[in-house]
Amino acid sequence: MNGKISVITLVVTNQARSLAFFTEKIGWEKKTDVSPPGGSRWVTVGPKGQDLELSLWQAGSATDPSQKEWSKGWAPAKAPPIVMVVKDCRNEHKEMSARGVEFPLPPMEHPWGTVATFKDPDGNLFSMNQPPAAWPKP
Repeated sequence: MNGKISVITLVVTNQARSLAFFTEKIGWEKKTDVSPPGGSRWVTVGPKGQDLELSLWQAGSATDPSQKEWSKGWAPAKAPPIVMVVKDCRNEHKEMSARGVEFPLPPMEHPWGTVATFKDPDGNLFSMNQPPAAWPKP
């Protein structure tokens, strides 16, 4: 297959609250916000300047019967963290903590870099990784 990943779905309990969290506390931008007649609201966010979007899918919001069936087991905070590469993990941690973002642990040094993991309002995890300076570049 020759394709491009464009959207990752994140299960949340309240789209409006999650939209505010990612745009106001994390500093991402709203990419899409559509509410088709008779359908579920489709809201996506993502880092500025990037094509990748994170869909904020509200648990239980499916309206199509087939969609309700295949999504009934989806729940917030049941997936491993989404990992992002950052230039300065400690600075990002400091700025986001000041805006009220919850970090279960402070930034930690590992052989693969400095890592800090934060939670969204539903407990979904996101890890910021600052690779070491000597790390090979793709």
